[in-house]
Amino acid sequence: MDIARRNNVTVVGNPQGPAVVLAHGFGCDQNMWRLTVPALVDDYRVVLFDYVGSGRSDPSAFSEDRYASLDGYARDAVEVCEALDLRDAVFVGHSVSAMIGVLAADLAPERIGALVMVAPSPRYIDDEGYRGGFSAQDIDELLASLEANYLGWSAAMAPVIMGNAERPELGEELNSSFCATDPDMARVFARTTFLSDARDDLKGVKVPTLVLECTQDVIAPREVGAFVHQAIPGSTLVTLDATGHCPHLSSPEATNEAITGFLVGLR
Repeated sequence: MDIARRNNVTVVGNPQGPAVVLAHGFGCDQNMWRLTVPALVDDYRVVLFDYVGSGRSDPSAFSEDRYASLDGYARDAVEVCEALDLRDAVFVGHSVSAMIGVLAADLAPERIGALVMVAPSPRYIDDEGYRGGFSAQDIDELLASLEANYLGWSAAMAPVIMGNAERPELGEELNSSFCATDPDMARVFARTTFLSDARDDLKGVKVPTLVLECTQDVIAPREVGAFVHQAIPGSTLVTLDATGHCPHLSSPEATNEAITGFLVGLR
């Protein structure tokens, strides 16, 4: 299988530098990292890709069985690393990709040597002693709305997810990204994302980990950032001066500073 074609893999930057893999979240693609890439290319070999069903990935490779769990996406990530023979790469995952990175690091510890989690959430649904930000009914209604009218759901939800209401162009960009995704494939990824529970997986993380949260984020409230930080031994928690769920777009300077500072500390 041609992994580079399947996942639309792009490699830029310093070919002699340490590898940094940038992984997008639900409804997005690698273009969402375009404001982060310039901060990395001088010193790092930067790898970007699209999960199957997203961006310019090969839609013929989509399998509902494979992508009905986060493990399928984690295998995508590992296979990209294997195809490029990456060793000790830093996996930077946004949103659900933060948990995909946790699973990928467990599957292939020789490939992934550190994690950066941008607005992570191991579970979106509230549970006893845990606040994920949504009730089970909230998520059921969200998924029902998405499945009934994906384009309408995208138009309504994108500005909420992005935040920064005073900058409507950000929400419009996210909506455009959502709308570029095949609705049937998006439905699978959405259910996998919003019904996932990766809390127990956090305890097994053995690599240096940076957790980035925003001051206000309706998808991953600050209680979630604190939970992730406490669950991963030795992790570092940074609260960005940013609002919304996509700080790499809304506050790229603060996000890039946190990421590059962490990377320098690994050397």
